[in-house]
Amino acid sequence: MSNNFAESQIEELKRALISLEGKNERLTGALVTARNELQNMQEQVDAVTEPPAQVGTFLEAFTDLREAEVAVNGRIMRLGVAPQVDLLGLSVGQEVRIDERMIVADVLKYRRTGQMASVVEIVGVDRVLVNIDAGTTRMVLLAGSLRHGGVRPGDSLLIDTRANVAIERIVREDVEQLLQPEVPDVTYADIGGLQEQIDKVRDAVELPFTHPQLYRDYGLRAPKGILLYGPPGCGKTLIAKAVASSLARAKGRSQPYFLSVKGPELLNKFVGETERHIRSIFARARTLASHDDPVVVFFDEMEALFRTRGTGISSDVETMVVPQLLAEMDGVESLDNVIIIGASNREDMIDPAVLRPGRLDVRIRIDRPTKQGAYEIFSKYLTPDLPFADETITEYGSPENAVSQMMKGIVEKMYNDSPETALFRLILSTGINKTIFVSDIVSGAMIAAIVERAKKFAVKDTLEGKPGITDRHVQQAFEEEMLETMDLAATTTPQEWARVTGLRGDDVVSVVSLKDMEGAK
Repeated sequence: MSNNFAESQIEELKRALISLEGKNERLTGALVTARNELQNMQEQVDAVTEPPAQVGTFLEAFTDLREAEVAVNGRIMRLGVAPQVDLLGLSVGQEVRIDERMIVADVLKYRRTGQMASVVEIVGVDRVLVNIDAGTTRMVLLAGSLRHGGVRPGDSLLIDTRANVAIERIVREDVEQLLQPEVPDVTYADIGGLQEQIDKVRDAVELPFTHPQLYRDYGLRAPKGILLYGPPGCGKTLIAKAVASSLARAKGRSQPYFLSVKGPELLNKFVGETERHIRSIFARARTLASHDDPVVVFFDEMEALFRTRGTGISSDVETMVVPQLLAEMDGVESLDNVIIIGASNREDMIDPAVLRPGRLDVRIRIDRPTKQGAYEIFSKYLTPDLPFADETITEYGSPENAVSQMMKGIVEKMYNDSPETALFRLILSTGINKTIFVSDIVSGAMIAAIVERAKKFAVKDTLEGKPGITDRHVQQAFEEEMLETMDLAATTTPQEWARVTGLRGDDVVSVVSLKDMEGAK
């Protein structure tokens, strides 16, 4: 009996021990949880009561002393660096956190706001001279991310003015679209009907590049620029692009650059912005030319930007823009790889100082194509490799004969001054009435438009089961081009039509469509 009683007591004590162990474990867990919560609360209290930290801009590291030069609220300070901060990993312009002991305690990101500035000059590898506001220039440091040759004169930079550090290069679309260099693929062989003008351009532009020693022997200098003037749509822009490609081949280079600037796009209502754009354009040209690559700066619609000073009606912007261009053109004198080409329909409106010898000293008129020139232009767009209708091939015998006969028929019609090709009548200030025919306004652009329109007619007929180009398509395209031209006469001013026909704006009093006159009868 005693043994059984002892065993039961032992079992009861074991159960009590197990129960106590469980309670002890639960108590231990509760104490651990309470301790963790107390630690978290203490951390939150410490974070709330922590003194405010300052933010500075890192400028320079002194690894031997483990110190950093930091700009703090416009003041330059040398501060110690905490052990957990990678001093060698810091980059100029990067923001750092400074604790209450004035020690660099943490590394932050780059600042994303600041003042915009334009690069005037690059000084060494780590500094640039910038134009900040109203002509104010300042020397600033380049942030580490900008010290890899990507910054050029004329670029827009984000500046931390308190630390005098350029943080980021900002691509401004309004400027970059003017500065983006184009690599033209146009050659002189792509231009029809302008061989005489092309020969003049090549003599003026290419000879100084291909025979520089001869020019030096005879005491000649390469022209700074040329002016291509004449009616619109006659190939001025094509010639300018071909010059860039030709210069690249003449110098044995494969990378020509063509900076195309349209006058109206350059104008800006804010004071000084147009001049800044001009400086940026020439700065980009100098940079590209410094690598021995030919650069063509092409100003289209030049009269819109560089008109004669004192002729402005509502503003005098030209009084500042023209001198800026003249200063930049004179500054290009030492560059061998830059040529300036201007194009204008109204050369009489351009300031004479721009056109004087020594600036745009070569002036070449781009006339409307002659009958032979029209054949050459048509041959660039209407080619034997196009899909012609079977009946057209049957009628003419071959694609080559079809092209020849189509061109002959349309060109003869275009240059036949008859009532069929009479478009409108100009009433001049002298009282004389001048009838304008298709031959008076024909241009390379018009010929290209006629062929393109004929191809579209052929595409529509192909979708209807009648494939191939026919003579009917070309004739229909020519007639529609005439009708649109006659309609245009009623919606434009006499001054605008004066530009189209090559007359001066003051010579034309009114424009009368002959189609309207026939309708009135």
